This record gives sequence, structure tokens and C-alpha cells, in this order.
Amino acid sequence: MTDPKPESRSSAIAAAIILVAAGLVIYFMPTVVLWLGNYSPYLATAVGTCLVLAFFVVFWLRARYQRSKGR
Repeated sequence: MTDPKPESRSSAIAAAIILVAAGLVIYFMPTVVLWLGNYSPYLATAVGTCLVLAFFVVFWLRARYQRSKGR
């Protein structure tokens, strides 16, 4: 069996870190949004939306980085 390439190993580590961070954010998001909802429902909606969009923005930025790195 051959050793994995360093590029694939770093990609796997980065993906694992991103997924763990996203999992923690999604796990605590209801508590944060409900707490903010006591002050302002609009603020809670904005924060909830930003947290969900951040998940996709991280992958979008990573894809852009990988594309520019490959050229």
C-alpha cells in the first residue's frame, strides 16, 4: 500500500476541520438565535442567515483558492 500524497492529506484535514467547525456552529445555532430573538427577531433572523451562508461561503472560497492554485 502506498502512502497518500501530501496534497490529498492536507485536503482531507482541511475538509475535516471545516466540517467540524460547521457542525459546532449548526449545533449551537438554535440556542444563539433564540437568545438573540429575545432582543430582536430581526437580529436573530440576520444572524441565523449569516451563519448558514457562512457554511457555503467557506466552500466557495476554498474552491476559488484551489482553482487559482491549480493554474
